[in-house]
This record gives sequence, C-alpha cells and structure tokens, in this order.
Amino acid sequence: MAHEVLAAVLQVRYATLQVLLWRRALDPHVGRWSLPGGRLRPDEDVETSIRRQLAEKVDVRQLSHVEQLAVFSAPDRVPGPRVVATAFLGLVPSDVDPEVPEDTRWHPVDDLPRTAFDHRDIVLRARDRLRSKLSYTNVGFALAPREFTISALRELYSAALGYKVDATNLQRVLSRRGLLSPTGHTAPPGRSGGRPAALFSFPGKGIQVTDPFAVFRPPPKRR
Repeated sequence: MAHEVLAAVLQVRYATLQVLLWRRALDPHVGRWSLPGGRLRPDEDVETSIRRQLAEKVDVRQLSHVEQLAVFSAPDRVPGPRVVATAFLGLVPSDVDPEVPEDTRWHPVDDLPRTAFDHRDIVLRARDRLRSKLSYTNVGFALAPREFTISALRELYSAALGYKVDATNLQRVLSRRGLLSPTGHTAPPGRSGGRPAALFSFPGKGIQVTDPFAVFRPPPKRR
C-alpha cells in the first residue's frame, strides 16, 4: 500500500479565499487540477515530506502555518493499487506572492475547476478547518501581513469565512482575546485623505487556542 502526502495551500488573494492547484500531466485524470504533493519517502515524516515537496514543486517556502488535516483512506479513492493520503492545511500571508510553475495556478475555493480523485473534498475540508479555527484560535495571523489596518483584517476574515464581517465587532473580539497589538504606526493616507488608519499586528505567531467555545457566525438575514 502506497502513502502520499497532499497540501491544500490557502491564501486570500483579490479578496477571495484561494487554493493552489496544479494540472496533472499523467494518467489517471490527466489534465485535471490536483493538490501539490507526492509519495512519502521511507526516511521522512509526513510534515517534512510535504514541506519538501511544496518547496521543490511549487516554490511555496513562505508558509505561515502548516497542520495535518486528515487521513484519506477510502479503498477506491484512486484507481488501481490502494493509496492512502495524509492531507495538510497550509496558509500563506496575503502579502506574499509565491512563484509558481506554468502548470500551477490559484483557484477560488468556492469556484473550483474539475479536480482529480478526492482532491475537491480535501480542499473543502481545509476550508472548513480554517473557518472553524478562525473562531477559537489566533490562526488569523497566518493570513495577515505583519502589520495591517482593521479594515484590511476585516477583508481577510470576510474572505476566509465566506461572509462580510463587521470591523468594529472583529476588533472588539480580537482585542478582548489579546490578539491585537498596536504598532504605533499608521497606514499611508488614501487618495481621499482623512485620518490615517492605525496599524496593528498579532502578538504571537504560534497557534494558540484563545476561546475554545467561540463560534463566528454570519449576520442574520434580513427578512
């Protein structure tokens, strides 16, 4: 039985949550879009393997967060001999633009192309994991640049969660959890002028559970 590792690498790009996919050049499912990854070497653990393969194949070295997502082991998940996959969630900050090969592109998670095998299910599982962790951990640091305005952070959370987030409420919640540190700097003024927006940062970069029972919910629909 073979063992492969796969990564759903997510980033907020152009105000949408996107995933990195590359087009398969071999059968089965030639021409379909698939997650980066490959076979696990005998001398590697799974995280070492996926970091190596991302660096070698798609030049993603600036991951701000990597975590094991799930093991996908359905006997028929790929044609032919059985292959078990360990899937990872990887996050890239919004201000990083990794170089990718010609056969690799970013795709909106909510508008995926035709994918190989069970890779669509893996992408959606990664999206749901990210949305869940945005509620009760500080994982927002992995989507954000080092310094950001509250307005920019709201756009990142809105894209990741799939609904518009209120900036005032987001600032209140994150401040209460100790997740916003004023930098003392301000953003350059926009074309319309006005008061420069304050810049903030996340105080820590390691993943932390900040409120184990918190759940971000979309605003109620108006009747």
